[in-house]
Amino acid sequence: MPAVDSVLVSGGGAAGTATAVLLAEAGVSVDLVDIKPDASAVGSGITLQGNALRVLRRLGVWDEVLANGYAFDTLGLRAPDPNGTLIASLDDVRTGGPDLPATVGMPRPVLARILHARAAAAGAKIRFGTSPATLHQDGTGVDVTFADGSRRRYDLVVGADGIRSWTRRAIGIDCEPAPTGMGIWRAYTSRPASVTRTDLYYGGPCYIAGYCPTGDNSLYAYIVEDVQDRSDLTAAERLAVMRRLSEAYHGPWDEIRSVLVDAHTVNYARFESHVVPTPWHRGRVVLVGDAAHSCPPTLAQGAAQALEDAAVLAELLIAHDTVTDDLLGAYADRRHDRARAVVDASLQLARWLLDRERGDVPGLLARTTHMLSEPA
Repeated sequence: MPAVDSVLVSGGGAAGTATAVLLAEAGVSVDLVDIKPDASAVGSGITLQGNALRVLRRLGVWDEVLANGYAFDTLGLRAPDPNGTLIASLDDVRTGGPDLPATVGMPRPVLARILHARAAAAGAKIRFGTSPATLHQDGTGVDVTFADGSRRRYDLVVGADGIRSWTRRAIGIDCEPAPTGMGIWRAYTSRPASVTRTDLYYGGPCYIAGYCPTGDNSLYAYIVEDVQDRSDLTAAERLAVMRRLSEAYHGPWDEIRSVLVDAHTVNYARFESHVVPTPWHRGRVVLVGDAAHSCPPTLAQGAAQALEDAAVLAELLIAHDTVTDDLLGAYADRRHDRARAVVDASLQLARWLLDRERGDVPGLLARTTHMLSEPA
């Protein structure tokens, strides 16, 4: 039987929901809470590489993901010239195995709804609009008081509450994300027929301009620039800035720009990064996903690493009959070096761009994808 009878998962993103699915399926009583009123209403698009798809298949949602996303197996490199010249079309590595695509793009809210429905079907109880307010633990469990005033005791608390994790701070882990010097514009819009995979444009007035198809009729586009304070811009001004920056990029970007008209789909975020040193737990509270590690999206591995965390933690909890420091320590030991390697590779790509260095990008990508092709 599993090491736990009852678990609180705080955070309804990929890591938290995947943890909830796997534990609830094993017969654990799982409460999943998220501070947002609707965790599936946030975000534009998401890129899911093969190692993420491998976990999604294990969760039993692969068919839905494929039906609601856009699968592709190549990566395009284009020049920031007047024609958006295609420099290379590269076969992408199928890190999830030969029977899964290299990549699937899909709308982030759709993925969230699929995962939440799966968690509920597995037996997890989901509550939005609340979060833990206090944690008091002893050797056998954690007493939790929620922001809505309710209370409950759990065998284990899983902090899946993101890069600004309240849980991480509540258990005394002093490790905060650091800026990398870059910021990213993202927008969600309709997909021109010419966009059938991710293409990346390096150079021009920005570091990267790219796009990812997310369905038959949708994509998300992004532009990476030197980080700036864009917080005071109105929605219309954000749209105007992104359209202006995109004018240096052509080929399919010309068609994307023509349909990039809804200001409310444009958002801006800073690249940040951190990795919590092991262990990733204190007592019976443990961290997963962005609460434990985060990186700039230069490798598009954020969701994949979060899902891998969930899979490894759940595997260990289901395979053992008692929660111990050694058990939770084994989870972090198994995940830390892999997550650290992904973070370091993502940061190295960002540094080469910031420093205008060519760098051994093919070698770095080859080493990273070889590592990720092995299950976590």
